[in-house]
Amino acid sequence: MVTFVNRLDVHGDLSEFLAVKSRAARFVRAQPGCVSHQTLRLVGPANVYVELSVWRDAAAHRAAVTSEGFRNLARDLAELATPETALYETVTDGTPAAAADATR
Repeated sequence: MVTFVNRLDVHGDLSEFLAVKSRAARFVRAQPGCVSHQTLRLVGPANVYVELSVWRDAAAHRAAVTSEGFRNLARDLAELATPETALYETVTDGTPAAAADATR
């Protein structure tokens, strides 16, 4: 499994951002391979959010984010927030999951 982390610094209208982010979250949850999705808001400033989505594998995540539907939503979000994104793998006992899987 992999986890996509998306930090969003909102610079546009917050209500509009939340509406677009809600549509994007529904889209992501409906994609094949999406295990879970949640949104966090930084305590304090109301303009920093983090989205966490867990995927079956990197290929499922890639298929979702390269789809036209997602690209349209991402474009709408980019007008309202600056994203900082990365894909992470799970680490168990100090060993990345991919490395642990290769030894089995």
